[in-house]
Amino acid sequence: MGLLDDKVVLVNGGSQGVGAAIARAAVREGATVAVTGRRPEPGEALVAELSAAGGKALYVQADLSDAEQAKNSVAEVVDAYGRIDCLVNSAGLTSRGTLLDTTPELFDAHIAINLKGPFFAMQAAVCDMVARKAPGTIVNIITSSAHGGQPFLAPYVAAKAGLVGLTRNAAHAHRWDRIRINGLNIGWTATEGEDATQRAFHDAGDDWREQAAARLPMGKLGQPDEIADFVVLLLSDRSGVVTGSVIDWDQNVLGGLD
Repeated sequence: MGLLDDKVVLVNGGSQGVGAAIARAAVREGATVAVTGRRPEPGEALVAELSAAGGKALYVQADLSDAEQAKNSVAEVVDAYGRIDCLVNSAGLTSRGTLLDTTPELFDAHIAINLKGPFFAMQAAVCDMVARKAPGTIVNIITSSAHGGQPFLAPYVAAKAGLVGLTRNAAHAHRWDRIRINGLNIGWTATEGEDATQRAFHDAGDDWREQAAARLPMGKLGQPDEIADFVVLLLSDRSGVVTGSVIDWDQNVLGGLD
């Protein structure tokens, strides 16, 4: 028996990185999985990989910064499979900006993808669950930077801190509907997107992962497959009654000082 047997799971931002790792783990645990992404190539490649491994998978092209597309991502899953049992909001924008140099356009872009998209995807998923009087689970991938973060992450932190509050608010609002909603504040993680960010904004070379790992307590960056296993647990009944929790998944201890 898999942890997610017979569950229909939508992973928004699931075509690469942490989202793709979550999709793979969910299929391994028996779920039917849909993934969204803006670019068809990685999304369709992932679906082909999952299908070849014996899983049931669907790719939905969507730009989650658009509220209607965020809602429609859920509608397409419900149209295809008749329901949605689990939602993961994993899409994210990490473009750099400080309080002094962030433009209104950059700020709006962060709010759109890091907060508005998850809000309206959750709205659509919870509407389906409530209409069916069925329980469900949602996990929002947030960031440890929501606690404050670096100066160059000002608009990112603003949007993700909003997602922390939204996670708790929605969990409280729908606890009597048996819809459990939790968040995961992940730390520095080895993904394709992080590689692109390090090269674009920090002039990183090919060995940036090794250099970063040498400065970290566990000797490595966070690994997408490890995060994915934790998310699957939160989506599954094995996480029990927990809801409204925003869990720090990192190797740096917040508040700890040397």
